[in-house]
Amino acid sequence: MTSPATAAATPATASDVERLLAKAGYLADARLALVAWLAIAIDRPLLVEGPAGVGKTDLARAAAEALGRDLVRLQCYEGLDEAKSLYEWDYAKQILYTQLLRDAVAKETAGAATLAEAADRVAASDAAFFSERFLIARPLLRALTGDNERGAVLLVDEVDRADPEFEAFLLEILAERQVTIPELGTIKAKHPLLVVLTTNGTRDMTDALRRRCLHAFVDYPPPSREVAILELRVPGIGKALAADLAALAARIRGLDLRKPPSISETIDWARALVLLGASALDRAVVEATLGAITKYEEDRRKVEGKLDALLRSDP
Repeated sequence: MTSPATAAATPATASDVERLLAKAGYLADARLALVAWLAIAIDRPLLVEGPAGVGKTDLARAAAEALGRDLVRLQCYEGLDEAKSLYEWDYAKQILYTQLLRDAVAKETAGAATLAEAADRVAASDAAFFSERFLIARPLLRALTGDNERGAVLLVDEVDRADPEFEAFLLEILAERQVTIPELGTIKAKHPLLVVLTTNGTRDMTDALRRRCLHAFVDYPPPSREVAILELRVPGIGKALAADLAALAARIRGLDLRKPPSISETIDWARALVLLGASALDRAVVEATLGAITKYEEDRRKVEGKLDALLRSDP
């Protein structure tokens, strides 16, 4: 049965999700808000794809804040395995336990009436060796066993950077909200769990993973929404400067760059301009601050070569 706290934390409509995300500093469009609401309402993981820096990771952060849930993040990388993502045993503590156990078992078996009784006492002591007291919980297990009654948001960030075999390992938690630890058995989620997986598309996700998730694609926003994002995230920026900057960023993304500027980078750019006291874009100030949005020298040179045309809006 759903607890009052959980019911209160569940948005009733997609519009509620959009409003709560905005309150948490994240401006989602109607389509993304709808998919996020469905993921919450029907208890399905959410696979979010899109270019780097468009707000996929921040969506999980904002969702956790909006829902009053804990955010648990698992950053993926090549070679990520069960010990780093789910659990591992605290071997140092187990070794200390064996030293204490050795003396305790000797006393226990010395008082046993029969050999069978002595064996039972040893077996009981061995069973304690693999118990939760020696378990080091990694992100996946922490997300399942957290104490927040409203639940958690588990962010599996850049899942495409992990090995394909790791996807198969994730399927149990995606489908059943549980994990299996051989020595302890199956551990189910104590409270609601929203799983958000992000991918930059460096490799394709398997059909098995996609089948268990709702899907959302997050792209660069249109200039009008990027203006709203800049006004929300960069205090002190004027509307005119925000509009000019968003339009210029969109035109720069249209160039054949090695790395187009992301939303997070235009936010950094806007903060730099505000810090410099700029109220409008001119060639000198743009050229001086290109390091905020171009991260390769070849990209910087390409933008500089077309800067006059970009500022005239006809690259």
